[in-house]
Amino acid sequence: MALGAILADQLDGTRDWTLKLLADIAGDDWGFQPAPGLAHPLFLCGHLACAQHLLVHERCLGRPFLDPAFAAHFPIGGPIPSVREHDYPAPHEIRRLMDEIHARTLTAVRAMSDAQLAEPAYGRDGAIHPHYRDQRGAIAHCSRHEAFHAGQLALIRRLLAKPFLR
Repeated sequence: MALGAILADQLDGTRDWTLKLLADIAGDDWGFQPAPGLAHPLFLCGHLACAQHLLVHERCLGRPFLDPAFAAHFPIGGPIPSVREHDYPAPHEIRRLMDEIHARTLTAVRAMSDAQLAEPAYGRDGAIHPHYRDQRGAIAHCSRHEAFHAGQLALIRRLLAKPFLR
């Protein structure tokens, strides 16, 4: 199996887990924050969509397509505004973009050659990221990053008294 296919399968497996965690999130649950400034499911979904776009489509492929106005709702770092404090896109719009970006990502990653995956993955500033050096690493980091945030979603589910999932 080609490395691109392996990485795509890893991304898809992680996304499958994330979607299971989100399956029964509805209504006010989208905006539930464990404490002020912490992530809520709505923010996490938008953040994951933006991160996958950044890591794969910008850093690896150099072909960004996500509207910067959408990405501006989900900045990295700092306290996260509640749904009452910020005019986030609707959950269905965030999920639609999350699904679209993921589908485009899987297609692109499966088509990447081993040689391309070994090329550097530079940031907008021209620097190599501290967590990876090459495109293979950027894609693997994308999956790790999503798994980290899936853990946050799992905790939020428990705080909402939703059933434990395996």
